[in-house]
Amino acid sequence: MSFTNELLNTVLRHAGQEVSRKEFLNLAGRGLAVSVAAGTLAGCSSTPDKPSAAGPTTGTPASQVDASTTYTAPGGAQVASSEAVSPPAQVPAAPDKPIVLEEWKSKVDPQAGPTPTPLPPDERVGYALVGLGHLTLEELLPAFGECKKSKPVALVTGSPEKLKKVAAQYGIKPESCYSYENYEQLKDNPEVKAIYIVLPNSLHAEYVIRGAKTGKHILCEKPMANSVRECELMIEACKKAQVKLMIAYRIQYEPYNRLVRDMVRAGKFGKPKYIQAQNSQSSANVDHWRHKKALAGGGALPDIGLYCLNTSRFILGTEPTEVFGYMHSTPGNPLFKEVEELMSWQMRFPDGVVVDSITHYNTHDSRFYRVNAEKGWLHLHNGYAYTGQQLQTSQAEGPAKMQNQIVIPAKNQFAAEMDHFSECILENKPPHTPGEEGLQDQRIMQAIYQSAREGRPVKLPAVPGTDVFRGPEPKSA
Repeated sequence: MSFTNELLNTVLRHAGQEVSRKEFLNLAGRGLAVSVAAGTLAGCSSTPDKPSAAGPTTGTPASQVDASTTYTAPGGAQVASSEAVSPPAQVPAAPDKPIVLEEWKSKVDPQAGPTPTPLPPDERVGYALVGLGHLTLEELLPAFGECKKSKPVALVTGSPEKLKKVAAQYGIKPESCYSYENYEQLKDNPEVKAIYIVLPNSLHAEYVIRGAKTGKHILCEKPMANSVRECELMIEACKKAQVKLMIAYRIQYEPYNRLVRDMVRAGKFGKPKYIQAQNSQSSANVDHWRHKKALAGGGALPDIGLYCLNTSRFILGTEPTEVFGYMHSTPGNPLFKEVEELMSWQMRFPDGVVVDSITHYNTHDSRFYRVNAEKGWLHLHNGYAYTGQQLQTSQAEGPAKMQNQIVIPAKNQFAAEMDHFSECILENKPPHTPGEEGLQDQRIMQAIYQSAREGRPVKLPAVPGTDVFRGPEPKSA
């Protein structure tokens, strides 16, 4: 029996023996070589790889790879090739620990993040999406493709045509498609662990309360509701049903906004003094629900101005003690017969910090904020947008004014927030943005409207402490 060089090299690699081909053949003659080879190959094929929790190094170092092989293509042509081997890696046994690949990039360049650690599909949290409008179709359903712990398993809508088409596109079973009338039947679907409410604001309270009765955990879009009382009822219903309630404040899971928060709270440029925040866009279609007060609760403020409000609270970690608002709508513009076109307001925070915010429904898209501190500033362009964040900082060093642009890996905000909620369900912990966070924003917006109507500052109850209305930090953010 003869052995080719390739077979012997393969045997030696799998065996991990530091012997040459000549030494191997001289161990005890070809008969012993055959026996050793057969036993080694059998051991490799029958013994499963069980890495330790620390994760052993596996694979073949490049220095041991035979790069002089060839591949015979159809037709007989010889193509230069090399051995197909796996590079060394640390492979932890724990499913949520990333594989650590061999180093290849110098430390002077930005380092890659950890390799993804998605859960197997059958272990991910199944979501029922309620409402098939712009956000669901344009952002949420595509975002599941970037999720590691979440998956869509059911749909709820009032449009049978949309339901049929979207279910086919995303592989949703026909029996997991529901109308608003039979929404409660979600309780009998074991695949559904969470319900994501993506409806006009006036429907949030009803569908959260009805959803809680199914025993499923609830993720609800912002604003939480149209009134403080509705928010309180939503929280009560979820507590009574012993299900989790999270408000979808995607900004609090977005990497650039989280980095600004961390730099501000660490005093990177000294104490923050004031924040300038703007979130504006041009709206259309007088018949859209956003222009109906009964459905939206308000205009620019609860829809897009809320980002200025909530993000400022998130960055500072404290709560405002006073607000002063100004509201305006252009006379004769049919878009703003019922809801405000503009809201401008100031919020006074502890230690004298002032947040100056403006939101508008009839100007070109502009979404940014700047944190002005003692020794420098941080400016986040597209801070409230779905994508395109650009973070700049400025400070002085001697005679030089240093302005830097900070670039970090981006994440899909919707995937991040859904995976956080899934993590909370899987690990039975409270979400980072619970119902209480949404309730506090509703109280502040109510005070801003009051101030704008009355033309005077409105005091808010003092709330001592930091992150009072938030749950634990997201583990994967």
